[in-house]
Amino acid sequence: MDLKQLECFVRVAEFGSFTRAAAVLNMSQSAVSRQVRQLEVELCEHLLLRNGRSVLLTDAGRRFFNHGQGILRQVQVAREELREQRGSLSGKVVIGLPPSISRRHTVALVSAFRERFPLCTLGIKEGLSHSMREWLLLGRLDFALLFNPSQSAQLHYEHLHAEPLMLIGSADSNLPGQVPMRDLPNYPLITPSEPHSIRRLIEAEAVRHSLALNVSLEIDSIPALLELIHLGMGYGVLFQSALARCDDSLEGFKVAQIVEPLIQTHLFIATAQQRPLSRLADQALAMVREICMPGA
Repeated sequence: MDLKQLECFVRVAEFGSFTRAAAVLNMSQSAVSRQVRQLEVELCEHLLLRNGRSVLLTDAGRRFFNHGQGILRQVQVAREELREQRGSLSGKVVIGLPPSISRRHTVALVSAFRERFPLCTLGIKEGLSHSMREWLLLGRLDFALLFNPSQSAQLHYEHLHAEPLMLIGSADSNLPGQVPMRDLPNYPLITPSEPHSIRRLIEAEAVRHSLALNVSLEIDSIPALLELIHLGMGYGVLFQSALARCDDSLEGFKVAQIVEPLIQTHLFIATAQQRPLSRLADQALAMVREICMPGA
């Protein structure tokens, strides 16, 4: 297996087309097809299903595609580190952000990155914490911000901050200032589905207190979830800053702190244990830590 074979396969898989991949790689379509076929022969696996003009991944192809992206990313990082030794900070850093953090901070992060690293490229991938853990392990991210991640010997976590969970209702709801955990089943909840970190957190707390939550709707889009709460269709359990950067039409919620016990969501910076950060990624991480801390 060589890098050219791997790159041809990954680009074909990304674009779903030999023609488009060949244009990006500046190669002939027959040359790209030959490289992919040689890779399949070497692996003794069919990676792609050729269906007329379109291309689909086989089960083996989907698994190998994730590894291939990570390998190509690490080759890029290695090249960047060699360039850095020559004194110029260049290359690309890829950061993973949860949707709530991305909505609040992406513009500030991009602006600060362009100002501080004008010769470098920034990539931001948005995803749920469980997905970004996998992307980190596969090498598709340099680092990520994760909510309440499970323990992993392969990842290093740095605690960034904690924020209490709140019960959120519409402006005309009868929410008190505080809601004991034992009373949470009295409120019809609109929550993200599993494995969203907040859903896992409140479900675990409910089990610990022998409570059955009243989940009326499962909505994974936080902006849509907030709009439904705003319309009085139910209540949500979120951290308060999740309300930030919403449309003006979503202003005017009632917010009650969940108590007895106080439940907190924790935000961590995660990096891969066996993959040291490049100098660019290390400086970008410091920038993220500065911008995404509370009050930023």
